[in-house]
Amino acid sequence: MKASQVNIKNRRATFDYEIVETFTAGMVLTGTEIKSIRLGKASLADSWCVVDRGEVWAKNINISEYFYGSYNNHTARRDRKLLLNKKEIARLAKAADDPGFTIVPLRIFISERGFAKLVVGVGRGKKQYDKRQSIKEREDKRNLARLMMK
Repeated sequence: MKASQVNIKNRRATFDYEIVETFTAGMVLTGTEIKSIRLGKASLADSWCVVDRGEVWAKNINISEYFYGSYNNHTARRDRKLLLNKKEIARLAKAADDPGFTIVPLRIFISERGFAKLVVGVGRGKKQYDKRQSIKEREDKRNLARLMMK
């Protein structure tokens, strides 16, 4: 079975945060949620993760209701449990306790086995001047690539 082309990104996360470390986690979903994700009907904007009593939860991820779902349809913005091993959860909990760091969902994709996976990053918040610097670096890289093409 080949991997799906679903690749939902949180573009705002890399702009607002400097990502230090990433983890790939499984998600506990209902039937209509996975169908909506396979259709690409999800958004990671304004979402974050928390560690609560040894479990990692993704908050505020918007997975739209499945169009063909009946009374079994899910709520669009519910908390979803992430599946990580104990060492990864401990590292996330330690990183979340440090001041200035947060856990941010970066990307949702479908694995080769057909499971929805969430890439989670530990990010340090950028200041305004850091954002300007990253924009300048991106523009310099684009201009350099443009000059190399000529």
